Amino acid sequence: MLAQPWRKPVMRSHAAKIRRMPDGGKKTVAPGNKDYVNSEAADSNPLNWQQKYRLRLKRKRLLWRSFRSRHQLSCQSNRTENIAPGAILAFSIVRNEITRLPWFFHHYRSLGVDHFLMVDNGSDDGTFEFLCNQPDVSLWHTDASYRRSRFGLDWLTWLQMRYGHEHWALMVDADEILIYAHHDTRPLPHLTNWLDATGQIAFGALMLDMYPKGPLGTQNYDPKTDPVSTLGWFDDGPYRIKRQKPMDNLWVQGGVRERVFLTDSPDLSPTLNKIPLVRWSRHFTYVNSCHSALPHHLNQAYDGPGGKMPSGVLLHNKFLPDVIEKSKAEKERGQHFHDPLKFQSYYDDIISGPNMWTHQSTKYEDWVQLVDLGLMQAGDWGRI
Repeated sequence: MLAQPWRKPVMRSHAAKIRRMPDGGKKTVAPGNKDYVNSEAADSNPLNWQQKYRLRLKRKRLLWRSFRSRHQLSCQSNRTENIAPGAILAFSIVRNEITRLPWFFHHYRSLGVDHFLMVDNGSDDGTFEFLCNQPDVSLWHTDASYRRSRFGLDWLTWLQMRYGHEHWALMVDADEILIYAHHDTRPLPHLTNWLDATGQIAFGALMLDMYPKGPLGTQNYDPKTDPVSTLGWFDDGPYRIKRQKPMDNLWVQGGVRERVFLTDSPDLSPTLNKIPLVRWSRHFTYVNSCHSALPHHLNQAYDGPGGKMPSGVLLHNKFLPDVIEKSKAEKERGQHFHDPLKFQSYYDDIISGPNMWTHQSTKYEDWVQLVDLGLMQAGDWGRI
């Protein structure tokens, strides 16, 4: 059953604020709430030696399995000799993303990415051939199980170990468009130089689901255009946030997918926090997509919606018109969740083509709007 239309709290101001509960538990972004109670200090006890040892062991195990996974990859075009010192690299896994890739490359090339290291996981829609013809792409192919490779993390971690060491490395999916304060006038090299100068080695972002007005699958979309031209709406709240131990990673849930598809199962709601940009070391690894990472101090780079640290937003364009057919295919493959059977109704609801838009939906404008809403932060980066 589809969820009933969600209603936002009454707004007292334009900004969507977050009330951070002092007990360190779950918190909710409440539009119009002007109170900030920072709960991070309330649960900031240092790790004991057993916790540190277990996390170090976990990191080493993940790095070892990623190293072993290299045998599953077949290199199709290796242009890594073109990677210069200081180059900004993007790492991504794709499958049947020919609709999204033209704008993906337009955006990230304009933003300042120098080289793309990509894994194609059995595409049959022209994605593989398209990537082979891109002069700034090094491409690997595999037909191995996406789910059994930690949803592709084993493959990308190996490539990051091999090629990303001491580079600023961006991990994004084909349906994620990273924006941040002043991204339209200050490309990524400006941001990474500022992060270096201020001693920050990672940059967090909120994944913001964008959706159309009208039933899913009925819109028209030109792959050469900005997906926001079709997916022009989003939910500015509420969001639930929790800082998890022992890795200190955030857990952000809520938004439109929970409102429309998972109201009765909010524990299954997608994780929306990410740390997509990191000055990489071969000793680093992501744990769960780029929602969390080890060593655990990397997770402190993001304090979530309504926080104080500079952060971005990943505009998530999952709900382009092809989402109906893609959902049918992914439901059959069963590769995208730890327990795919729990998400059968989620796929069925997408396939039914609901109208995700309501009168409480927010029309997307620009990054300034997202800063005003508290969904991304400019911080000191916004004042230079």
